[in-house]
Amino acid sequence: MMSRIIGVNSNCYHGYSIDEALEGIAAAGFHYVELTATKGWTEHVFPDQSFASLCHVQDKLKELDLVPFAMSGHTNLMDADRLPDFIMNMRLAHFFGCKYIVSSIGEAHLKDKAKTGNEVLVQNIKGLIPHLKENGLMLVLELHGEHATGTIMNEIVTAVNSNLVKINYDTANCVFYGNVDAADDIDTCMDNVAYLHIKDKAGARDAWDFPALGKGYVDFKTLFNKLDKANNDAPLSLEIEFTAKGPKDLDEINTAVKESAAYLENLGYKI
Repeated sequence: MMSRIIGVNSNCYHGYSIDEALEGIAAAGFHYVELTATKGWTEHVFPDQSFASLCHVQDKLKELDLVPFAMSGHTNLMDADRLPDFIMNMRLAHFFGCKYIVSSIGEAHLKDKAKTGNEVLVQNIKGLIPHLKENGLMLVLELHGEHATGTIMNEIVTAVNSNLVKINYDTANCVFYGNVDAADDIDTCMDNVAYLHIKDKAGARDAWDFPALGKGYVDFKTLFNKLDKANNDAPLSLEIEFTAKGPKDLDEINTAVKESAAYLENLGYKI
């Protein structure tokens, strides 16, 4: 079993404060965190926050012995007008010392369909590469929406052709949006997978139901074995999004994060 970074996406604590998120993540025994900076959704950290509040988060991370290794900075990369927002997210990621920045692509609503959409997208992403270099980051593109299978995302990343732009394989989004199972589908893009959101899936394929690890039907054992066999040591970032109703309270999130930690430890991972 390969040793790999295993962290928690602070988005598990959507609707709760960054302090509550970090305290829960640390209490479950994790040492790495993906900070969420998603506009209008989970702004645990964000470029328009005061310097003092961002420094407070840095201090809290140190106090809890948590390493901010990644930032979830989702922006619509199809929309050229949103790229400056994403560049600010990159600068924020650099401020925290992150090595990865995560974004989904945003959806292609262009009249001449996917081909032109992908060409525009690839050019937009290529334009971000100097900023990735400057901020010491790798951009990992998340399976989401229209781009939710390994085959589709592999085409995009191959067209960008940069070692700074790879895939964030989301193990439940591929089911919910792409109607494929992660343990099979990852074979289509393994060489370009540099990051994973480990998220379980329960209920109907199209039901918003993403419980603690081990409570759904994603075949993590097979998936992790395939990563090991391919000598792929991509980091794993835990994401729990519950049902459409959301968690009933903070305790429910903390319990789910702890249960997920126990699940990973039972598979032999050191968190």
